[in-house]
Amino acid sequence: MMTVLQGVVMELQDCALPLLKEILPTDSESTAFKDIDVAILVGAMPRREGMERKDLLAANVKIFKSQGQAIDKYAKKTCKVLVVGNPANTNAYITRKYAPSLPNDNFSCLTRLDQNRSATQVAQRLRVSADDISNVIIWGNHSSTQFPDVRHATVNKAGAVSGVYDAIQDDNWLKNEFIKTVQTRGGNIIKARKLSSAMSAAKAIADHMKDWWFGTKEGQWVSMGVTSDGSYGIVEGLVYSFPVSISSSGKYSIVQGLAVDDFAREKMDVTMKELIEEKDLALSDCQD
Repeated sequence: MMTVLQGVVMELQDCALPLLKEILPTDSESTAFKDIDVAILVGAMPRREGMERKDLLAANVKIFKSQGQAIDKYAKKTCKVLVVGNPANTNAYITRKYAPSLPNDNFSCLTRLDQNRSATQVAQRLRVSADDISNVIIWGNHSSTQFPDVRHATVNKAGAVSGVYDAIQDDNWLKNEFIKTVQTRGGNIIKARKLSSAMSAAKAIADHMKDWWFGTKEGQWVSMGVTSDGSYGIVEGLVYSFPVSISSSGKYSIVQGLAVDDFAREKMDVTMKELIEEKDLALSDCQD
């Protein structure tokens, strides 16, 4: 494993990244997690074509239990933990469970990739840049049950800002093809290249951490899988993707007061049910 890791080190060195000052390759948790400010956990059992998420749970519980315990023991108590390895929401739940000395708000999972995918689909439909799309929401699980929601999203088209729904004017596309495209994008990438998303996932990680570290713009929010506080009727304690705003000090808050219609409610509850099932199955594999 260390030989492969050395190859990654050489790749990083050859990027000549201006902010990269030092690389410490290690297979020791005590070394890797000692006094860290950020943990980005990508090392999950990989998802293969045709594999169900439930098939990953048992093996990943062992991985993320171990990493959670290491974070609890060695990392700074202010460490921000981003779980990327799938099933990301439930892996984040397990990591948090085994790092009880850190606040729940220090744990998140990646749904920014789904947000970016959603923004791109809308932007292509409207013939604008993805940067012109704001306030897309990903509700729930980073899975095929996720609910990409653009009911509250806006588009800046030639300097004029309007709602995405008003701009697209195609309720059928927004409630069917658009949602399915985002929900199945990861699987379709695996079918096409026989590997999971790589560059797009790395870009989403960078987006997630930049906003978590420096904050979001006034009036804008981003999607993060975070610990539910019961907002929008989501079971407290689940790691569920919500729209969040983030202060310049890096503290996030779930955006409150957004209207949820019957269509959205149904979608949000379906993905919550899946997360509850995943959580219960994962906990059954925990041997405390």
